[in-house]
Amino acid sequence: MAAPKKGRSASAQSRPGRSLALILIAIAALTGGMFASGHTTPRLGIDLAGGTSITLTAKNEPGQPNAINKTNMDTAVDIMNRRVNGLGVSEAEVQTQGSDNIIVNIPKGTNSEQARAQVGTTAKLYFRPVLTTDVSGAAASSSPSPSASSSASGKAEDKATPSSSSSVTPSASATTQGRVVTDALKAGSSPSASSTPSASASASPSASAGVDPAIAKLQAEYAAIDCTDKSVRAKAGAGTKPTDPIVACGQDKNSAGEWQKYILGPAEVAGTDIKKAGALFDTQTAAGWKVTMDFTSGGSKKFAAITGKLAQNQQPQNQFAIVLDGQVVSDPSVGQSLSGPAEISGSFTQTEAEDLANMLKYGALPLSFKESSVTTVTAALGGEQLHAGLIAGAIGLALVVLYLVIYYRGLSVIAIASLGVSAILTYVLMALLGPAIGFALNLPAVCGAIVAIGITADSFIVFFERIRDEIREGRTLRPAVERAWPRARRTILVSDFVSFLAAAVLFIVTVGKVQGFAFTLGLTTVLDVVVVFFFTKPLMTILARRKFFAEGHSWSGLDPKRLGAKPPLRRTRRASAPVDTKEA
Repeated sequence: MAAPKKGRSASAQSRPGRSLALILIAIAALTGGMFASGHTTPRLGIDLAGGTSITLTAKNEPGQPNAINKTNMDTAVDIMNRRVNGLGVSEAEVQTQGSDNIIVNIPKGTNSEQARAQVGTTAKLYFRPVLTTDVSGAAASSSPSPSASSSASGKAEDKATPSSSSSVTPSASATTQGRVVTDALKAGSSPSASSTPSASASASPSASAGVDPAIAKLQAEYAAIDCTDKSVRAKAGAGTKPTDPIVACGQDKNSAGEWQKYILGPAEVAGTDIKKAGALFDTQTAAGWKVTMDFTSGGSKKFAAITGKLAQNQQPQNQFAIVLDGQVVSDPSVGQSLSGPAEISGSFTQTEAEDLANMLKYGALPLSFKESSVTTVTAALGGEQLHAGLIAGAIGLALVVLYLVIYYRGLSVIAIASLGVSAILTYVLMALLGPAIGFALNLPAVCGAIVAIGITADSFIVFFERIRDEIREGRTLRPAVERAWPRARRTILVSDFVSFLAAAVLFIVTVGKVQGFAFTLGLTTVLDVVVVFFFTKPLMTILARRKFFAEGHSWSGLDPKRLGAKPPLRRTRRASAPVDTKEA
């Protein structure tokens, strides 16, 4: 059994070039990817590159005078942070200031307008039945109209469908953006029947004498609202409860380029009934981007119930409005009961679809906010601190290299080369992680990279000292390297595991810039293991075959005399005791 083991060991020792080739190919591939992506420098955080600072002030909701409290503010900060900074390393800071303000710092290079929309949007979502709808400012129509039909795939499509109606029950016209909602499980299985226009809509408010004051007020609001005014659109439906009917405006112009206004019934399904949401490109029909929604078990039942009721109505009462923060995002018609995962499709851009899915996924803010101020942050102070930090890092690196050269002499070449490989991998990965996950290099992250120099150098020192210990025991260099490696490997892995565990815990329990330090420390710790296993050890094995190191040159750092090596141990046979022939 000894011979095969020796053969395997010899084979492993004779092919260290494979490991070196592997890590060099990986470096070349990553570097090529960095240049191909066009991101040749790491993305900088707000303290190094500047950016935008937004101050949001919480507003009291009608009927909720004590809504602004620490619990709700902390919840709002958490939701905002997840919206713009899902992995915690993109350097977008969200923190409270005082009792009713939230400060959001967005670094340069981020889409600040998109981020402003993300953090400031309350994202309270409701599904409400449409009682009546018309183009804002249009006169009532009494002409017959085409019916709302379903496509061959079974998707209930939004189309221009004016119907006969009275002056207080305006016609259904072109919908918000031609968007449709379908059951992702049933789409394409059974098309819905066409609906026909009715003479009057029983679900619509009446203008007759003796009408309920609440309905009369709703009618008056509907008649007076001008959805072409941005401020009016933003305030429509403000202060109403989910159980109340509301007057609302479309969030965007409809397919005909006109603004839509609505009277909507009480909310039937809330955003809290959505389990998860995502943005996908419709590759089957090439219809563009869509938002998919998975409901909770309770939400599925509610959605099936309301769509089942609406499917029995005529236009526009067979539509339901998806209302986000008081504005109608979409108002699709329904031809059948829908229960499973649903999708909102239509004229979404990628950004619109991702923003809506992101807000649905992370939930609604517990409070409403207004922008108090938006300021531009300069990077002057951070640049000075970075300059000072880089000088400190350069001095520390120079001292480490000087120590290695004086103490380890020839072995310092291996250590310096390994530090260089580690630095290249760290830089390339930081540059690639910027566009990939939003990683931003800030001052704490720079500190983490500087600390990593010591961690990496410590791994080399452990390995070198193990080799020296074997030489002191009287072994030659090549067997000393192979015997020292298993012992050094265990020590390096344990040390790096502790460092990585500390970085992981720090990343989990902290927020903001400290997470940048923890992330960088964890990344460089993992790279330390990669460099030691795939570069330092194979390079040491190759150099151990060279005469300069193998014969223990005085400048190799492995001179047996300088290390106080013991002479090789020789076994001697013990003198055998005389045998008594008689006893034998």
